[in-house]
Amino acid sequence: MAINQVSQYLISYDISEPKRLQRVHRRLKKQGLPVQYSVFSVVLSQLQLIQLLDAIKLLLDEREDDVRCYRLPSSIDCITLGKQFFPDDVLLFTKGVSRLFA
Repeated sequence: MAINQVSQYLISYDISEPKRLQRVHRRLKKQGLPVQYSVFSVVLSQLQLIQLLDAIKLLLDEREDDVRCYRLPSSIDCITLGKQFFPDDVLLFTKGVSRLFA
């Protein structure tokens, strides 16, 4: 994958200390959309992702905290159950193509 190619990622975290949790949450909110508690969707190039993860790493205690990042395929089927975070009419845009998540 080219360093400037944009992809969608899912970033989740489990932070044990409330102050660090808030800092990580605020940092991710600057570049992504919260999908659930402690789960964000971000659309970034590989370079932007590396920079984001480097910034988050500075906020962590690696002995206690856990952050995971998953690159999502360009085409994905999503099945949701229960109460959803996004209203039915929310559109996410990636690579100039809109995707409706309902």
